[in-house]
Amino acid sequence: MKNTRRGFLATAGTVAIAGCTSPATEIGPDDDPNGNESATGEGNLTEVADEGDDSETYTAVAESVSQSVVRVQIYEDGIEAGQGSGFLHRGHVVTNEHVVYGGDTVRLQYADGAWYEADIVGTDPYSDLAVLSPGRDLEAAAAPSELELVDRTPDIGTEVLAFGAPFGLGGSVTQGIISGRNRSLPAPNDYQIPDAVQTDAAVNPGNSGGPLVTLDQEVAGVVTATRGENVGFAVSAPLSDRIVPSLIEDGEYEHSRLGVQVRPVTPTVAEVNDLEEVRGVYVVEVVSDGPADGVLEGATDSETVGGQSIPTGGDVIVGFEDTEIATNEDLARFLALETSPGETIDVHVIRDGERVTESLTLGTRPPAR
Repeated sequence: MKNTRRGFLATAGTVAIAGCTSPATEIGPDDDPNGNESATGEGNLTEVADEGDDSETYTAVAESVSQSVVRVQIYEDGIEAGQGSGFLHRGHVVTNEHVVYGGDTVRLQYADGAWYEADIVGTDPYSDLAVLSPGRDLEAAAAPSELELVDRTPDIGTEVLAFGAPFGLGGSVTQGIISGRNRSLPAPNDYQIPDAVQTDAAVNPGNSGGPLVTLDQEVAGVVTATRGENVGFAVSAPLSDRIVPSLIEDGEYEHSRLGVQVRPVTPTVAEVNDLEEVRGVYVVEVVSDGPADGVLEGATDSETVGGQSIPTGGDVIVGFEDTEIATNEDLARFLALETSPGETIDVHVIRDGERVTESLTLGTRPPAR
């Protein structure tokens, strides 16, 4: 049986991608530019300045979790093409799709400094997740333990540690909190990665694919992007837990498709469309021959307000089944976490001032690339 980290503490007392850095000279156990004993995990854990119980907790988590984190090096035609991070989960290594995209060879460096060649098992550009083979025997007694995902995204303010190999510096750890939830990040074909976790833990190029871990040593998200100082993002554990098993089993994941172009309901949109509340998701256009064609109604006209064209006449989505939809993020999150292609759901809309319920069968998104 593979080891896990649950319960360790009880016994021990515009968005830029954050990861694939440009090709760089490999840093081996004896080549740490900071003069430490190892740049791969042991002897190179980030020091926490505070002393006392918090510092001891960070150290305990870092020493344990870092053994399950790997550095991911990508090659194309034998040339280094980039690198990122990953972690052990479900007998595989989880990382970001953008970390391995375009590479033909993948090598993993574990905390003990050993390198292993790995295969790409599955990828999903729409969630920026990828799964790799571990390259080593995870059943061996000395094998690193696997990390588990949290059941739900922790509350804002929860302390977390970000693990990975920023700029190729393996074994790095940064500390912060969860500073936001249910964020949306750009994905291919004008879609969004929903339910993303925001953190102020420092993440940099090379951190992508590494785990954002709670002090209970469970993964709250897979680090994927940064937006300037103190604003980083991770693919949430609930979304990862939905997609990763499919990548392991089938090598891909099918996402639900509604088939509409939407925009937020702002005060101006609400005023121009005579809406009683500033809430919901405005349907600007229904994609021809898509799942919503003939079911939902897009804008039929527009009105110029302050030099801006505001659509009029379209449906406003305010709920799916028993779930209220107040924002675009709510819509994307529901489709991603609660539905599958082929399912028929009730869509509640405001149409011509009345609340109407329509039945709609979801489709499947086209290939991302």
